[in-house]
Amino acid sequence: MRESLRRLASDEGVERRGRSAGSRRVRVELLSTEHITVDIDRKARGGDLLDKVCECLDLEERDYFGLQCTQRGDPRIWVDLNKRLSKTFRNEPWDVRFAVKFYPPEPADLRDDTTRYQVALAVRRDLMEGRLTCSAITYALLSSYVLQAELGDREQCAALSSALHQHRAAPVGAITPELEANIDELYRKHKGQTPAEAELNYLETAKRLPLYGAELHAAADARDAPLALAVCHHGLSVYRDGVMMNRFPWAMISKLSYKSRVFCVRLRAGECEPASTALCFRLAAARAACRLWRAAVEAHMFYRRESPVVVDRVPGLSRLGSRRLSCRRTLRQLREHTPTAA
Repeated sequence: MRESLRRLASDEGVERRGRSAGSRRVRVELLSTEHITVDIDRKARGGDLLDKVCECLDLEERDYFGLQCTQRGDPRIWVDLNKRLSKTFRNEPWDVRFAVKFYPPEPADLRDDTTRYQVALAVRRDLMEGRLTCSAITYALLSSYVLQAELGDREQCAALSSALHQHRAAPVGAITPELEANIDELYRKHKGQTPAEAELNYLETAKRLPLYGAELHAAADARDAPLALAVCHHGLSVYRDGVMMNRFPWAMISKLSYKSRVFCVRLRAGECEPASTALCFRLAAARAACRLWRAAVEAHMFYRRESPVVVDRVPGLSRLGSRRLSCRRTLRQLREHTPTAA
């Protein structure tokens, strides 16, 4: 499977003969950091492009994934699956980044080995780019599973140090002689594990990290103290200086809204709070508040709803596309869906 993906990237994707004048070539960065190119009609929507990329990668469980593009200097803007690509990209070339948008809360529920491999690559990229951090011993365990999945048993890996760099098993700054010794010890214990088993163990370890699958948004509290709001499968979390200060599960949240650059979270009344509580956070700009609102609503819809629903427009914010949400199927629908035989 890995060899076929490398061959696909080295061939620069599937070349389409006789491209029409209305088609565009899109360069896609894969989770392996390799690139492919696909041709698509300029009137196609973001979902059509995502489907083409997933077809190239032979992915069945596509609703976990999305595409990112760079807009206004931000490299993590999600391509709207319902919006025409010609309105998303103003200038050529069209460059996008294939990514996991909704991380599976339980990796064991993934039915397809290819999906599991892509999610594992996404976690590795999060670690390499600093969005996900962990202790040294967890780095060692995760790295040992990467080497087992990529190279097989320890006896087949001649040079451990070069293998760590080649397969991006751990951030370069985190690799020390002590870490290498711990990786070597743990790697030997995985003898006999298949690549699929090692990848599942890798994800089962990663899912316990606080920032697993979290999308971070810079914000400030009422006193203008900087903090970060994390959107993930369990709800919203508030971080300050890398330390989690509060966590609000989806079940506690009754309403999400924004106005200008202020994002508001209304919490349900509970045992300690007889009345509902509203928490407000300030973001750098109105578009940043809109982006956070969309990320939170889409995550709630994917992880908590039975099926996608139409979201009412936020009054006074019609130009920011608040009704357009990129969620085609929910997690519950994915779990209940049985693939048809070829």
